[in-house]
Amino acid sequence: MLTYSFENIGPEPLYLHLYKCIKNDILDGVLPSGTKLPSKRSFAKNLGISNITVENAYAQLQAEGFIYSIPKKGFYVTELPENMPLTSDGHITSEAGRIAAGSIMEEEAQCKIDLVSNMTPPANFPFSIWAKLMREIISEKSGELMKKSPWGGIMELRSAISLHLKQFRNMDVAPEQIITGAGTEYLYTLIIQLLGYNKVYAVENPGYKKVAQIYKSNNVTCEYIPVGSSGIVIEELEKRNADVAHISPSHHYPTGIITPVSRRYEILAWASRKKGRYIIEDDYDSEFRLEGKPVPTLQGIDIMESVIYINTFTKSLAPTIRISYMVLPWKLLKIFYNKLSFYSCTVSNFEQYTLARFINNGYFEKHINRMRNYYRNVRDRLMDEIKKSRLSDICEISEEGSGLHFLLKIHTEIPDSEYVEICRQNNINVSCLSQYYMEDNVNYKVYGEAKGKGSIQQKQAEDIKECNNRQHIIIMNYSGIRMEDVKETVSLLCKSSGLAG
Repeated sequence: MLTYSFENIGPEPLYLHLYKCIKNDILDGVLPSGTKLPSKRSFAKNLGISNITVENAYAQLQAEGFIYSIPKKGFYVTELPENMPLTSDGHITSEAGRIAAGSIMEEEAQCKIDLVSNMTPPANFPFSIWAKLMREIISEKSGELMKKSPWGGIMELRSAISLHLKQFRNMDVAPEQIITGAGTEYLYTLIIQLLGYNKVYAVENPGYKKVAQIYKSNNVTCEYIPVGSSGIVIEELEKRNADVAHISPSHHYPTGIITPVSRRYEILAWASRKKGRYIIEDDYDSEFRLEGKPVPTLQGIDIMESVIYINTFTKSLAPTIRISYMVLPWKLLKIFYNKLSFYSCTVSNFEQYTLARFINNGYFEKHINRMRNYYRNVRDRLMDEIKKSRLSDICEISEEGSGLHFLLKIHTEIPDSEYVEICRQNNINVSCLSQYYMEDNVNYKVYGEAKGKGSIQQKQAEDIKECNNRQHIIIMNYSGIRMEDVKETVSLLCKSSGLAG
């Protein structure tokens, strides 16, 4: 019986992983033409996966011509021609294969309910105001639109952002400290060039995997630091000899944790203990804190100029508005100017002037307030529907006040990867907390002995235990859910959990 490992596959769907394993064995000659594949039921039982997973893998292989079926007999490996033309990812270059593969992937990406993407519902974007401002900019600033933007962005937008940060985050930032760019990913690469390729960059684990991928693609050392109940674990930062800590203390994704002020000062103290240490403060989702007062930013309480603050408008406005910015300490700004100011600003003048006017005319503040109320209503309705459903018997809700997602722990024995696929088959796209770990089978050790209740050592031990206990937790990202879809969302979750609703 064929046997494949399903460990270390990350967020990839099980059927897609199985399909690739079989396809590779066919291309490598491990499964020669004419070989009969196991029946779907026996294969699923042997691998410990669902029948539907095997069925989908076989369907993909058959659609691409790797296998064929004989009624009442089973599936067999196709005889492939020598030097068969393949695409770069190993697919047969037949029109039928491409169409079949495309339709399957399209179906997978277009679940009716999506609790993963950050798409803004079109009805929530202020199109009429944005269009009016664009017409004004074209009429009034035709000359400025044709000029080259300064390396840090036009001063009008940087000044507007400076005022916004003062009003919303109580940060005293000069416009000159602000560098704009087309997306945070671009800014991360600038930061690497600014701080150096010889630094050890630390990222949160679990966390947003693309951050680690960007560091690795730039060939810098990247360490994964556990996130406990109070944020990133300082002890691990020291153990890994980190130079730069990339964190999101205001609202960590995906755990939803808000780092308390005490831990923030510990992080600043860590940075001050060694020359050349820096903190990248990613202020993700901070505009949409739905309960309580905002916690001060690290940048706002930093007196050592060790914090690089970074934020984006893709969450507060729309993912397609690729305008992000970073705030550099004065000492780094001078280095940036001497070393990297030859880079051109990657955001068009048209977009910069439009956004600047959107902020300065008060539209951005009104939009944030309106969206905060909207998202609060969606969240409350979603939580209410969960509590009224049978799902409430097997779940726990947490971290519901910090941003545009909360956590839903399901008491089930179904592995997370299989649960995600069951949901997808039921037309709902979800992700689990375990999928955001940078490495599988994480089991962090507790360093040192706890020195009594309330001690720093005991708190770190509690943090580590928290890191090791995060299975069967769904990330309920409701930013793209319409109010009219809330009831169906809960119904599909009930169905995927084996409940009637």
